[in-house]
Amino acid sequence: MGDVRSYRMLINGEWVEASDGRYFDSVSPIDGQVWARVPEATAADVDQAVRAAHAAFSAGPWAEMTPTARGDLLRRLAVLLAEHSETLGRTETVDTGKLLKETRWQARYIAEFFQFFAGCADKIAGETLPIDKPDLFVFTQREPLGVVAAVVPWNSQLFLVAVKIGPALAAGNTVVLKASEHASAAMLEFGELIEQAGFPPGVVNIVTGHGDPCGRALTSHRLVDRVSFTGGPAAARQILHNAAENFAEVSLELGGKSPFLVFEDADLESAVNGCVAGIFGATGQSCVAGSRLYLHESIADAFLERLVAQARSINIGDPLDDETQMGPLCTTGQLENIEQALARAVDEGGRILCGGGPPADRGGTYYMPTIIECPRQDMHIVDTELFGPVLSVLRFRDEDEALALANDSAHGLAAGVFTRDGARQMRLSRKLRSGIVWINTYRVVSPIAAFGGVKGSGYGRESGLQAMFDYTRPKTVWINTSDQPMANPFVMR
Repeated sequence: MGDVRSYRMLINGEWVEASDGRYFDSVSPIDGQVWARVPEATAADVDQAVRAAHAAFSAGPWAEMTPTARGDLLRRLAVLLAEHSETLGRTETVDTGKLLKETRWQARYIAEFFQFFAGCADKIAGETLPIDKPDLFVFTQREPLGVVAAVVPWNSQLFLVAVKIGPALAAGNTVVLKASEHASAAMLEFGELIEQAGFPPGVVNIVTGHGDPCGRALTSHRLVDRVSFTGGPAAARQILHNAAENFAEVSLELGGKSPFLVFEDADLESAVNGCVAGIFGATGQSCVAGSRLYLHESIADAFLERLVAQARSINIGDPLDDETQMGPLCTTGQLENIEQALARAVDEGGRILCGGGPPADRGGTYYMPTIIECPRQDMHIVDTELFGPVLSVLRFRDEDEALALANDSAHGLAAGVFTRDGARQMRLSRKLRSGIVWINTYRVVSPIAAFGGVKGSGYGRESGLQAMFDYTRPKTVWINTSDQPMANPFVMR
């Protein structure tokens, strides 16, 4: 990968190393080589970042800036993101192994999210209340919360940053962003664009480090008013514990094990393509991966024949090559977890239809597209998020059984349904217990549409106009319009 790059954190408008000089290596999953060094933030570094964000929120140019002016800064950031999408995408690919054609596209597309929230900045208003008391004028106004701690994982990190800090900044909050310890480089390069866009010092701060002490110090800091977290349930439980220290509002997006239902009347070509996109796109490293496939028994064999053939034809290779269709997993931990889960599934009666191991011509963290048919719903692999290209397949007899199987999960982020029956589409969209339902499509997002889950997939929503309300709170103002003095409080009338 060439020379090892050294990165610094962004705190109060300055690029700094960790206060104790420590750093950690970033290993590229493409070749297993160290390619970057990243500061390992101490609790003191996090404290400095949070205090800088609090000062920027409370005083200085950001505190006095109009909503329209905040929107203008977000528009500048959007333009810069589009202009630097190639560089950002390449950095993210080297750091995570995701396909370059996806990372650079995503960097361009998230510019639209910042444009959307830029437009929202001066559209969130309060209301006047028809109060039940004479001579009183009562209205509400929406105010920013304060300092937002945004914690993002390594996958889809630019998208996740956009849906967190876009509405937070548009609403007038300040941010401390914690990048994942697995792949921090793209976040730090994103910080350079924050500077170029003209955001005042302290408005956006970026720290890098591990969950302890960096994440713990951030999410429990007494000056943090909201925590927006995307990641796993174990870390989420710790964050909820940390937030008891500061009473911060918390939103959680915790991934899923999304069901993908294909009925007997589905367009099989479309459904196969949707299934491939849902589980083998991004090497299955997506919180909305459609990793539980449920097939109507009448079309299951024909569907699997097509699906297996397409899975076997996927071009696995260097994610920097535009001909590659699937790159490596990001970490060795994912690889080990997948191998253990598959071995257990086979012991429980699962039948591997394709894949089931690394490609013969590649080492490292590459893994073949894998499809395993499962005889029972209660198998461990069926409801365990593997974050890799592994698809569990089961069959169903009718709509009621399909719905029961789909909802029989600890997770509830997304669901996919392929059917031409309009009435069935409406029934299932109401009855599926998930925050997102895609019908005859899969894995599409928009800045206009809310994103989030239910059950073990967390709570809170990102994207959409509602996100602006989540980063503000109403203040109620009472004005006495009478010229008469207030009545004696001890005389009841």
